[in-house]
Amino acid sequence: MIGKKYAPILLLSSSLVVASPTYAANTSDIEKAGDIVALAIPAIAYGSTHYMDDESGRKQFYQSFATNLAATYVLKSTIDKERPNGSDDKSFPSRHASVAFQGASFIHKRYGLEYSVPAYIGAGFVAYSRVETDEHDVTDVLAGAALGIASSMYLTKNYNNQLYIATTLSPDYYGLSVHYQFK
Repeated sequence: MIGKKYAPILLLSSSLVVASPTYAANTSDIEKAGDIVALAIPAIAYGSTHYMDDESGRKQFYQSFATNLAATYVLKSTIDKERPNGSDDKSFPSRHASVAFQGASFIHKRYGLEYSVPAYIGAGFVAYSRVETDEHDVTDVLAGAALGIASSMYLTKNYNNQLYIATTLSPDYYGLSVHYQFK
């Protein structure tokens, strides 16, 4: 039986295997690089919770990652959109973009923008690689990116818990509130 300590690692590992691509003999270098970066970004985001000894962040990562992956697969299986290369009808949204942007936005929301810039650049490369290799069109990668970002921004809290920025949108009112917690 797997110890309670290692169960989350096994869960994340198996989720990454499900999210990982299968390689064909004719896969291009840019596609391989995009595949690797797409898996590396959420792995680094998860690893950052261990580096920071951030158990609460780990739980938030699990929720965000699982929600993002579930939403992506539900959309892929219900929306029949053909890939630009014609290989299947599971183009919308891009799973690669969703997991890459989920990891980047998790780092952003939990630990700060300054730590997430390289991850966002990597996620941008992943999106580019999917369009460049005719696996997706721009709409697919934008939808995947939006899903990834939304799951992390909605399900992740700031690590410092000092600065909160919230928006309020209603038919009659648009507002922005900023709260700072002094320690």
